[in-house]
Amino acid sequence: MAQNFRQSEILDLARREGKVIVERLAEHFDVTVQTIRRDLTELCDAGKLERVYGGAMLASGVANIGYADRRLLNAEEKLRIGAACAARVPDEASIFLGIGTSAEAVARALLRHKNLLVVTNNMNVANMLIENETCEIVVAGGSVRRSDGGLVGDVTADMVRQFKVDFAIIGASALDFEGDLLDFDFREVRVSQAIISNARKVFLVADQSKFQRTAPVRVASLADLDVFFTDQIPSDTVATLCAEAATEIVIA
Repeated sequence: MAQNFRQSEILDLARREGKVIVERLAEHFDVTVQTIRRDLTELCDAGKLERVYGGAMLASGVANIGYADRRLLNAEEKLRIGAACAARVPDEASIFLGIGTSAEAVARALLRHKNLLVVTNNMNVANMLIENETCEIVVAGGSVRRSDGGLVGDVTADMVRQFKVDFAIIGASALDFEGDLLDFDFREVRVSQAIISNARKVFLVADQSKFQRTAPVRVASLADLDVFFTDQIPSDTVATLCAEAATEIVIA
């Protein structure tokens, strides 16, 4: 596909914001909505975007969005989610922090906490928390996933099972209407499941973009969580599932 300048910028906007709206794009580029719809159709046909009501969003399916793009996606919202989650973690707590850019936002918000024990399979989290001199960091072993610095696999899961932490803080690539947390890498999912099984409380950090995505591997259910930190009120169905399971929703 021969991309025009608009399509390149539309992709950049989608990477930063997660979703683009037809009317806003038409106003931004000073073109008709029909022109924007044609651009979106071409980008969707090329597998770059997926159509949603009123616009389009980054494509998902059986492969995750690239790590660099995920870092830009809803970056400000993730910082708010991270701060809200960190505010629920007291000093002198033991924590497991998982893989993902939302978990990394939590790590940034924990830099002023005192005397934490943090177990992580995320090398980016470990590097961030080095700045906190009172924080003891334990990095789980395993295979390094070069795409995002995550440690995954059976070795990682076995090491996780040696701990019983106060708080597990995990992310997810998608959250479906049935209340299931989903991800792309079954090796990462095994680690996440071990984390959930070995924590006194489980926190999910996930921004609104996860409500409209899909992924092939089931991690857990909303019923397995204590608190769900996000930036937008989820659907009525998800809210009802959380209420039935006594899973608290915190909107950052």
